Amino acid sequence: MTTMIVGHRSQQPSVAEINGFQGRLISADHADYDIARAVWNGAIDRRPRLIARCIGTADVIAAVRFARDNDMEIAIRGGGHNVAGTAVCDDGIVIDLSAMRGVRVDPADRSAWVQGGALWGDVDRETQAHGLATTGGIVSHTGVAGLTLGGGVGWLMRKHGLTVDNLLAADVVTADGDLLRASEDEHSDLFWALRGGGGNFGVVTSFEFRLHAVGPAVLAGPILWDANDAGDVLRFYRDFVRDAPDELGTVVRFGTAPPLPVIPEDLHWRPVMIVGSCYAGPIEDGEKTLRPLRAFGTPLLDLVGPTPYVGFQSALDSTVPHGWNYYWKSTHLPELHDELVDVIAGHAFSSSSPRSYVALFQLKGAVSRVAEGETAFGNRQASHAITLDAAWRPGEDYGDQDTAWTRRFFAALGPFREGVYINFLGNDEDPNRVREAYGEPVYDRLVDVKTKYDPDNVFHHNQNIRPI
Repeated sequence: MTTMIVGHRSQQPSVAEINGFQGRLISADHADYDIARAVWNGAIDRRPRLIARCIGTADVIAAVRFARDNDMEIAIRGGGHNVAGTAVCDDGIVIDLSAMRGVRVDPADRSAWVQGGALWGDVDRETQAHGLATTGGIVSHTGVAGLTLGGGVGWLMRKHGLTVDNLLAADVVTADGDLLRASEDEHSDLFWALRGGGGNFGVVTSFEFRLHAVGPAVLAGPILWDANDAGDVLRFYRDFVRDAPDELGTVVRFGTAPPLPVIPEDLHWRPVMIVGSCYAGPIEDGEKTLRPLRAFGTPLLDLVGPTPYVGFQSALDSTVPHGWNYYWKSTHLPELHDELVDVIAGHAFSSSSPRSYVALFQLKGAVSRVAEGETAFGNRQASHAITLDAAWRPGEDYGDQDTAWTRRFFAALGPFREGVYINFLGNDEDPNRVREAYGEPVYDRLVDVKTKYDPDNVFHHNQNIRPI
C-alpha cells in the first residue's frame, strides 16, 4: 500500500495516480518535508513538489513513470552529497533512494552488491568484515551512487583504480521506466557511459563492485606543517610522490587545523598545510615509504600510524558536516612545477572563513594506466585534482568573501588547468565545463549514448549531457 502524505496544492498527486508505490511520499505541508529536502550543502534551498522515498527498484520504476506522465522535473537522491545540490529540485519530484542502503558481500568472489542509496560508510563496514574494500572516497557520509557515476576518487585509487574501474555491473531504471542490467556483456554502451558520465542515463538502483584485500589496519594519518612553510613542503611533496609506490594515496589540505580530538588545542584553527596519507600495503613497507616525508622540515604534528581502515575513512567526516554552506571551484592540474606551487601557496591561505580550505588530490598510478576512452572518466593523465572549497556555517557572514576568494584563486590557476572531475563541479558553472571534464571524443560518445537511452533529456538535473 502507498504511504501518501498529501499537501494542499491542487496539482498534488493522489494515491490512485501513483498506485503501486510502497515507499513514502512526502509533500510540502508535512512536518518531515524540510528535513527530507535538505542535502549536504546547506546553501542549497530548493522546494520539490514531492519527495518519493523508495524502498525498492519497483518504487523507482513507478516514480520515474509517474514523473514522465505528469511532466515533472526529476532529481535523483542517493547520498545527497553533491556540492551542486543536484539531488533536489524546485517544484518537481525527488526520487529518493536514501532508504535503499543494503550491502551484500561475496568474500569468495571478492565482490559486493550495493543499493543506490548506500553511503560509503555502509560499504566499508560490510566489506571490511571480510578484510576487503574498494575505492570509495575520503568521507564516509558520501553517497555511493553519485561518487561512482562521476568516477570515484579516494585513498585506494592509485593502487586499485577509480571506483568506476572496479564497477562490474549496475541495475538501471531508464527514462522509459524500464529496468536494464548494464555490464560488459549487457548493454555495454550504457555500462561504458555510467563509468564517469554522471546521473545522465537513468536511476541506478544497485551496483556490483570488485573488492580487494585491504586492512583491516592500514598505515595512515595526517602530518601538519605551519602555513609559512607550505611552499617548501609542497615542493618536497611534489618530488616525494612522483616516485612513490602505488600503495600510497595522499591528499593535501591547506587551511586551518580542525578542532579534532586528536589535534592539540593549541593547534586548533592555526593555518597549516596537512598531508594526509593512506598506505594500502604492509605496514612495515608503508613506514619505510613515508619516512622521508615525515622527516622533512619541522612538522607541527605527525599522526601517521597503524589505524583501522574503517576509522580512517570516517576521520574527516566532522570537518565537512551536513548543513554547512559550501561553494567550490575545481580543476585538474599537471605536475606541480615551481610556478604552480607559488600560485597555490600564495592563494591557499587567504580565505576569510576558518572553515574554508583547499584540497589537492594526487592521481596517477592505476588511474592513469587505464586508457583514455576505456571508460567515460576523462583526463586520466592529469597529475592532480584541486578543489577550492569555501565553507561557512549558517549565520556566518563569510559567503560573499570566500566565494570571491575561490573565484580569484581559480582564475589564477587558469594557465595550468587540465579539465575537471565532474563530481567537483558546482551549480554555477559554464556549461562548457562539462565538455571540458571529458574531452571531445568521450563527450561526443556520451552524447550518442544519451540520445539512445534518454532522447528527451528526462534526466537533466545534473551536470548535463544534452542529447542530439
